[in-house]
Amino acid sequence: MNKTYKIKVAVVILNWNGRKFLEEFLPSVVANSIGAKVIVADNNSSDDSVDFMRSAYPDLQLIINKQNTGYAQGYNNALKEIDAEYYVLLNSDIEVGENWVMPIIEEMEKDNTIGAAQPKLRAYNEEQRHEFEYAGAAGGYIDKYGYPFCRGRIFDNLETDNGQYNSNKEIFWASGAAMFVRAEAFDKVGGLDGDFFAHMEEIDFCWRLKLEGYKIMSIPKSTVYHVGGGTLPKNSARKTYLNFRNNFTLLVKNLPRNRVFKVIIYRLLLDGVAGLKFLSQGHYKDTFAILKAHFYFYTHLSEIRRKRKNRNITSVSQMYNRNIVFDHYILGKTKFSELKESLFTKK
Repeated sequence: MNKTYKIKVAVVILNWNGRKFLEEFLPSVVANSIGAKVIVADNNSSDDSVDFMRSAYPDLQLIINKQNTGYAQGYNNALKEIDAEYYVLLNSDIEVGENWVMPIIEEMEKDNTIGAAQPKLRAYNEEQRHEFEYAGAAGGYIDKYGYPFCRGRIFDNLETDNGQYNSNKEIFWASGAAMFVRAEAFDKVGGLDGDFFAHMEEIDFCWRLKLEGYKIMSIPKSTVYHVGGGTLPKNSARKTYLNFRNNFTLLVKNLPRNRVFKVIIYRLLLDGVAGLKFLSQGHYKDTFAILKAHFYFYTHLSEIRRKRKNRNITSVSQMYNRNIVFDHYILGKTKFSELKESLFTKK
């Protein structure tokens, strides 16, 4: 017997010190989220976000987390209080347009194997508004060594959206900036991994969904505009640390046993190259952040390996079976369309 939910779709905005974003973008979310209930979850902000919400939006549900446990655990805590069939995890720094929710929900309703999905993400600022946005573009992928990239964004190369990726497509990961999730699937895999705090937790989450037989989809009929860098700026050493640390964690957690050791050794070497590059550019804090991430990995390896226990870990679809670093920096591939479809793992 199918479960009955109180809410069909819950758009949940996790906020931390983002009063300015709530003031600017919440009106568009409230006005345009037809068929969904908008909820704000505050992650123990130290600014006046809560006071603003209570005065400006007294009728919206406000969930208050007692601690700032980051994106991952922050959402885990908030979603426990929401009885919805579908969650939409939405960043506070996103502008949405008309009818952005239902095109994705309709696709998920037609196919119950879709565990998560994302809209098309484009840049918010006026000068780059026609470009794909870094955090997800038209869908996320990962190469066989754990380097993420997107349909519309390879490393820092952002493509202009000319409609070239307007088709629905199965992807590897959906952007955490605007991720639609089937609640049943969220519960089945145990939600987000709170140890990630922030960054790459959506890749780990989607990978675990795929291991359970779910598909991840990009539905570009829906488009949102993302500011990006609202919590941690792009050049933050803290962000560098979390990205390198969490990338190792998701690889050890989710790679098949026969590939883990080889991939980790390869990544340690490439991380060394990245550290030297930061050093040569005078970005000493970033170099230290990589060393710190490696130290975390060494000291927490047994704990990370325990997360593999009692899980059926196999190869999954939509992984790019080459090194995207080599293809981009050596072969000069700057567009997703330049990557051969045959090089992506099939089911």
